[in-house]
Amino acid sequence: MKNIDRKTVESFGDEWSTFDQSSMSDKEAYKRFNEYFAVFSWARLPKDAEGFDMGCGSGHWAKFVAPKVGRLHCIDPSSAIEVAKKNLATNKNNTFHKATLDSNCLPQKSQDFGYSLGVLHHVPNPEPAIRSCVDLLKPGAPLLLYLYYSFDNRPWWFRIIWHISDLARRVIYRLPPFLKRIITEIVALLVYMPLTTYSRLMEKSGFNVASIPLSYCRNYSFYTMRTDARDRFGTPLEHRFPRLQITEMMQGQVLSMYNSLMQHPTGVLSE
Repeated sequence: MKNIDRKTVESFGDEWSTFDQSSMSDKEAYKRFNEYFAVFSWARLPKDAEGFDMGCGSGHWAKFVAPKVGRLHCIDPSSAIEVAKKNLATNKNNTFHKATLDSNCLPQKSQDFGYSLGVLHHVPNPEPAIRSCVDLLKPGAPLLLYLYYSFDNRPWWFRIIWHISDLARRVIYRLPPFLKRIITEIVALLVYMPLTTYSRLMEKSGFNVASIPLSYCRNYSFYTMRTDARDRFGTPLEHRFPRLQITEMMQGQVLSMYNSLMQHPTGVLSE
């Protein structure tokens, strides 16, 4: 009855317990935060805004969001919520919920903002999951989502490489946690490290490296590469969407919100 996959939840609990982000430098963590939140509408938030982090994991985003708002609800169904509590112990405006996104742990239409980064493509039914997030928002409140896309803007050879890597994921995620960690550490060392090093060298030589696989990791620490390799190859359930489908899903939420407001006209649309 819950829109979650238990094996995936357990996998993320293991991942964030292993990689609690304590070994990442503050400089790198803040850089990654700015990359994800560059488009977020901070100026639209009211004073002492209340919002949610859906699928908070280790609390690595909440660490930077909480000081900017009045109250931040950190929501996660896995054991990672305990890691978040530890990492955010000095923040007094966090509330923690070990809950699923459809568990009604927050009242509907109660939140001034929300975000869910790298989470909703790991649930069985992503579109209802988006709706569950939208339902928590007040009319007009911003929602920031990050969803995996299906590389529809990439060349055919890039997509073939991804399909090969996905076949590897379907084998690796079935391994016991200890073996899964060993294999993904090897992937980080023998795949991530060479490709990112090559990307950095080519970039310094003046070449455009956007088409090189994993070039987005070229300036990340090896700790982040290890985390990403564990996330990419160790997670049981994963969806990817073409751009058009993502657009249609979000337009569907706007239309549903619009119809709701026409029946109960109390405000403006959520973006």
